[in-house]
Amino acid sequence: MTVVSKIALTAASVLLAAGCANFTGDGGMAPVSAGVRKEIGKDVAKLTSAEDNRRARERILALLAEPLSEDTAVQIALLNNRGLQAAYNDLGISEAEYVQTSLPPNPALTASRVFGTGGFVEFGFQLIGNLLAAATLPRRTEIAKREFEEARYRAIATTLSLSVDARRAYVRAVAAQQRLALLEQSRETADASARLMKQLGETGAANKLDQGRVAAFYAELSAQVAQARLLVSKEREALNRLLGLWGTDLGYTLPARLTTLPTAPEPLYDVEVEAMRRRVDLIILRYEIVTLSKSVKFVEATRYMSFLELGGGFRNEVETNDAGEQTSKNRYGLELGIVIPIFDTGEARVATAREIYMRAVNRLAERSINARSEARVAYTTYRSTYDIARFYQTRILPLRRQNSAEVLLRYNGMLVDVFEVLVEERERINSSIASLDALRDYHLAVADLQAALIVGGTVPPSGVINTTPPPETIPLGL
Repeated sequence: MTVVSKIALTAASVLLAAGCANFTGDGGMAPVSAGVRKEIGKDVAKLTSAEDNRRARERILALLAEPLSEDTAVQIALLNNRGLQAAYNDLGISEAEYVQTSLPPNPALTASRVFGTGGFVEFGFQLIGNLLAAATLPRRTEIAKREFEEARYRAIATTLSLSVDARRAYVRAVAAQQRLALLEQSRETADASARLMKQLGETGAANKLDQGRVAAFYAELSAQVAQARLLVSKEREALNRLLGLWGTDLGYTLPARLTTLPTAPEPLYDVEVEAMRRRVDLIILRYEIVTLSKSVKFVEATRYMSFLELGGGFRNEVETNDAGEQTSKNRYGLELGIVIPIFDTGEARVATAREIYMRAVNRLAERSINARSEARVAYTTYRSTYDIARFYQTRILPLRRQNSAEVLLRYNGMLVDVFEVLVEERERINSSIASLDALRDYHLAVADLQAALIVGGTVPPSGVINTTPPPETIPLGL
């Protein structure tokens, strides 16, 4: 058996052993759905048909029919956000690339017919196959499979990141609405005081200074109400964008108040270990490093040989002599085409592969250090915001209410003037707003802690090396 025949036989054996990958049927969504449900207990779906859209729409309308909770807002975002659907399309593209990579290279068939003088006619054909692509098919398929698995974790990371953003937007929208209600209630009280002061002024029982102070207090509250209304509109629109809502869906109802503080904060004894175990961005980087190590070995193995083709052909020559007699000759043969690595020895490709691999290693080391710090900061912020919000509710607000009642009692006894009442009322309003802000910050800290433990920062683009041999061709002919 010749060397060429042995190469052809080896390539055929590799193709038979490698097999071809198949599409999953759901675009690779099963692990994504399981991972999201495990972390946050929510459902996700890739909308690929009219029936999928109809079922998602029915569920969204059912959720919108009731006042939104934080969990229902997150669920609507996961079903209705088109940016998330685009991320799932990216996952489908990655699956298609994996299946494409697993396919053996198609052979090329060429046919020719040559006419010559003196009655010479030639007919032939060639069947050409890329031996290098066939021999490296298992390695390239393995790399593509890992890239597909990495794409699944990227889809999970995108989904979890959207859920955290939806929680933050929901908390801000409800807090803005609650702030507006608080200021409107205070303005109504100030309005009643202003009208009463005006009537007293008409009877001479109140001087112009007291009337002016009450009127200025009412005007300041009116300005704050206008600012609060603007904030409500902006925060609600931010929530609308994340939930993917428009048109008639915008009439949903938010609760009047944020969820109250729990009786005690949740203890987490080792947030660093928890972040190292659960953060999806670290899992993606670990996958990428393993994939890159395989890519480096692949580039090193194909450093000197970037092109290898085998061709088998048949040629029939027919020649007619002067007497009109025809002679026919059949020719068969195999040819092998390679690239001679004289100028490009593959050193640049190997150096690039190694640098990309080390870049990923350094990124993982940096991200791991940052993840530990982010987890510590997030948990410290969570505990601190809880203590601050609790202190406002249990100490500051009761004291403010007690002081307001005492000042009002003294005012009714004509022991203090209206200026003291206005100062105390202003301080009480400021404390109420500060308490609301502290409660809002606590709920935001809960979302930030979740992000620090399971999502992390932005995942860098994949650094997987292009393992496709360069498009160099050598014509084969008999």
